[in-house]
Amino acid sequence: MAKLPWYGQLAAFVAVSLAAAGAFYYFYEMKQQVTLGAKRTELATVQDRIGKGLATARQLPEFRKQIGELEARLESLKPILPEEKDAGDLLRRIQTLAVQSNLVIKGFRPQPINQLEMHAEWPIRLQLEGSYHNLGLFLDRVSKFPRIINIGGLALAQKDPPTAGASMEIAATAMTFVLVERPAAAADTKKGAAKKAPAKAPAKS
Repeated sequence: MAKLPWYGQLAAFVAVSLAAAGAFYYFYEMKQQVTLGAKRTELATVQDRIGKGLATARQLPEFRKQIGELEARLESLKPILPEEKDAGDLLRRIQTLAVQSNLVIKGFRPQPINQLEMHAEWPIRLQLEGSYHNLGLFLDRVSKFPRIINIGGLALAQKDPPTAGASMEIAATAMTFVLVERPAAAADTKKGAAKKAPAKAPAKS
């Protein structure tokens, strides 16, 4: 290379420098660019997750408020919606209201229960005998009863032959609503009972 003129040596030096720079870019810089691109993508993903997490965190107070409102609403319904264990007593109360209104009970048949998410509908098919006045008293007493009871499906027919205390036959459906225990609460109760159960002693050999 020493035999080359100075401009030849310069050209050779430039060529070697360019080749070295190209090799550096190809073997090192390009890999760094690929790694940097992957890191940027990963960073964008993490930032997106953080953004979603912050958005959810901002909504937590509203969610808690809604849960509190629902729980308060449930508590307010408890005085007018009996629990399942009190349903039998409520059925007897309906019978009592009919008797107090001087209606003769000819039929009192509970119908299939309609199970909903937080409560159940308990329909009772009623067959009664009495007068318009007696029926009015019964409906008035039901409307003033502290628990929710809806009377629907009224069908009136002239009693043949009428008697002194009963001039018509009455068919109706009394619908009451019963609070049911949430499955989660029942599951927690079972877990608590399992924790309290004493461990069995190992059998002696």
